[in-house]
Amino acid sequence: MEAKAIAKGLRLSPIRARLVSDMIRGKKATEALNILVNVNNKSARLTKKVLDSAIANAVNNNGADVATLYVKEARVDAGPVMKRHLFDSRSHIGHKDHRTSHIIITVATKN
Repeated sequence: MEAKAIAKGLRLSPIRARLVSDMIRGKKATEALNILVNVNNKSARLTKKVLDSAIANAVNNNGADVATLYVKEARVDAGPVMKRHLFDSRSHIGHKDHRTSHIIITVATKN
């Protein structure tokens, strides 16, 4: 059985979010939660929310046991980029892009 949770349009660079999602991919759900609690950055907090939601979906919708769940897929995709312009030196225009990301986590039961 699988359950999925998605968070879209998060104000976080996908490169930074992928560092955290790589740490939990393939781990047991309880072990992944412990990792995310002990990592102190924004991407870990947002990924923990999505993982909590995926676990809750598996327990409530599929009747799965939390002890048998593992993180089957932890993926971070790039979302839309909010492009901002700044005045730069010598009448040039600088760019400051605000990147967003989509976090997708799938949990499944071990056979």
